[in-house]
Amino acid sequence: MTTIRKVDLDVLKPHIPNGVDFATALGKLSPDYQVRLSVVEVDEKTETVIVVLEGKNIDFDQVIELIKKMGASVHSIDEVEVYGSEME
Repeated sequence: MTTIRKVDLDVLKPHIPNGVDFATALGKLSPDYQVRLSVVEVDEKTETVIVVLEGKNIDFDQVIELIKKMGASVHSIDEVEVYGSEME
């Protein structure tokens, strides 16, 4: 079984929710998730942020769905750590 343990996302988000609320919402997806959010650019209506999410088994689809629900979009996956992958 393959598990995602860490993912770094480049995200474009509106100013609301703010960074604390955005990161907290992602962290609430699983009790073992650790979330770091860094703002890298701000304009009149949006912020570009780097979201680093770590956990034992990250549900990537669930993370992307919540990001979209908060009005944001993923520009890129900048780094990912996957464990337990097997060649078939």
